[in-house]
Amino acid sequence: MASKWFVGAMAILAFVLPVVAMATEFTVGDDQGWTINFDYEAWAKDKVFHVGDKLVFKYTAGRHSVFKVNGTAFTNCTIPPENEALTTGNDVITLATPGRKWYICGVNDHCANYGQKLAITVLEAWVSPASAPSTPAAPAPSSAYGISVSGYQLLMAAMVAVAFLVV
Repeated sequence: MASKWFVGAMAILAFVLPVVAMATEFTVGDDQGWTINFDYEAWAKDKVFHVGDKLVFKYTAGRHSVFKVNGTAFTNCTIPPENEALTTGNDVITLATPGRKWYICGVNDHCANYGQKLAITVLEAWVSPASAPSTPAAPAPSSAYGISVSGYQLLMAAMVAVAFLVV
């Protein structure tokens, strides 16, 4: 009875664990954090963002803020109402849907005059490199992502097969 439970648990883990294992946490601006006079376009250029990934905006509370905005507000640095601001200095945003996402700082003229704004494209979770949408602004999916998923699934299949042999 215990061996059947073990095999069942392994099978469930083989399908559930990849979602947890593949999510990535991105600290916006890396060591610089969320600050003025930083090239966030260059920072995001080689990164691939997927549904389930997290953006972490690190900054000194009171010096900056984070607003999620639309494309027009991003281009014009239009600051939304203050009650929509994230202001903790360690703001975590989980990317829940695919598509373009835009973020700006709402303090003074940080967005308009100091470039404190970030635009990214979020891809579906589990998108394979061959089926990824191709838009000029979207970063190209990494082929390593597809390989790591396949390798992980192969590992899980091997573990389940070994579990069946042991039982």
